[in-house]
Formats: sequence, C-alpha cells, structure tokens
Amino acid sequence: MKPLEGIRHFGDLKFRDPKCPREGAEQVTFFNQLRKGYPDTYGMTAVHTRNEGKKTPGQVQKEKAEGMAVGTPDIAIPGNPAFLCELKRKDRTLSDLQPGQEPYLRQAQAQGAWCCIAFGWEAAMEAFHEWRELVECSQPN
Repeated sequence: MKPLEGIRHFGDLKFRDPKCPREGAEQVTFFNQLRKGYPDTYGMTAVHTRNEGKKTPGQVQKEKAEGMAVGTPDIAIPGNPAFLCELKRKDRTLSDLQPGQEPYLRQAQAQGAWCCIAFGWEAAMEAFHEWRELVECSQPN
C-alpha cells in the first residue's frame, strides 16, 4: 500500500520481506506488549473492533444496525485525543487498505482523533508512545 498524504505513518516504508508476520500476529504482539507494559491504564482500555472477514449481506446489515462502522481501525484507545491506529504488515507492499479505512481515518482525524497507520507492531508501539506523550503532557497536574 502507498502512504496516505495527511495521515501519520510509522515504520520503515522501505522494508521488504515476504516472510514478515501476518497482520493478525502483529496485532496480537502489540496488544500483548501494551497490556504487559500498561496493565492498569492503556492496556485495560485499548480495544480491537472485529470488523474484517467475509460476511453475508445480512450479517453486514445487522452489524451496521448494531453500530459497526465500516473502516474501523485495528487499535483504538480512548483519550483526549483518541488514538486510532490501522496496523498493517511490516512490509507495506503486502498490505492494502480495506474499503472504508481511508475515509474512516480521515473523518476521525477531522473530528480530532490522533490517527495513524503503522507497519508492524514495533511501529504501532512507536506511534502509541508518541501519542501517549502528547496525552500525558496535556493533562493538568
């Protein structure tokens, strides 16, 4: 996938390795590391909205009626601003944005969320730390 102008990107955009871990494995590692390092704070509130996979038209209609939003990113952490991160494989040429992901990120960013795309769990962790510094520095003592 090519980088999106106006959206933060984390990771080595030149990295290439067709054997790099799949997105699901990267996501598991990110959440494990987050919950290990921040068990009583960010690890407690971070969430992945299951929004992928093949679905019947009826399932899609039901999920939309229940509040599922097309394009919801892989990692969401409440805060001011909220952290929204779409996690992709470390080799960006092995991943594509799914329909709705770019518009979702752009709209969320326009509404004040801190949005990014990270290539690999380490890049997502780097993004998280950058966001955390912003959030923690803006909180009153």
